[in-house]
Amino acid sequence: MPRPAVHLAIPVTDLPAARAFYGGVLGLESGRESDHWIDWNFYGHQLVTHVTSGTAEAGLSEVDDHEVPIPHFGLLLGVEAFTELSDRLRAAGVTFLIEPYLRFPDTPAEQWTMFFKDPAGNSLEFKAFSDENQVFAR
Repeated sequence: MPRPAVHLAIPVTDLPAARAFYGGVLGLESGRESDHWIDWNFYGHQLVTHVTSGTAEAGLSEVDDHEVPIPHFGLLLGVEAFTELSDRLRAAGVTFLIEPYLRFPDTPAEQWTMFFKDPAGNSLEFKAFSDENQVFAR
């Protein structure tokens, strides 16, 4: 049986812009596609960008004195992959909603996090726990 993986479908308004962002900026490998959607290998998970007439308006939630966009999606990465991605985003001129920062330093929940939007306005969050065994710790 294959390992569990997430399938996530998101709305985009411009497929070439989605290709440039997800394939170019994030460096994801594309899979099957049509004139209306593209499958992406999202770090071993299936992300599908579907052309729609618009995206959902986001709300905000207060977290650590930051305005976190709701809804959002993203991944948990290792610290090295997180750092490489944040460097790649900076080099591409991506504007961060929340700059990469360290939350809960010197605690078991220590983690890096960052937020940014894709060209269609979908909010993404990437995290990296210093100790991956603490992701669900209470």
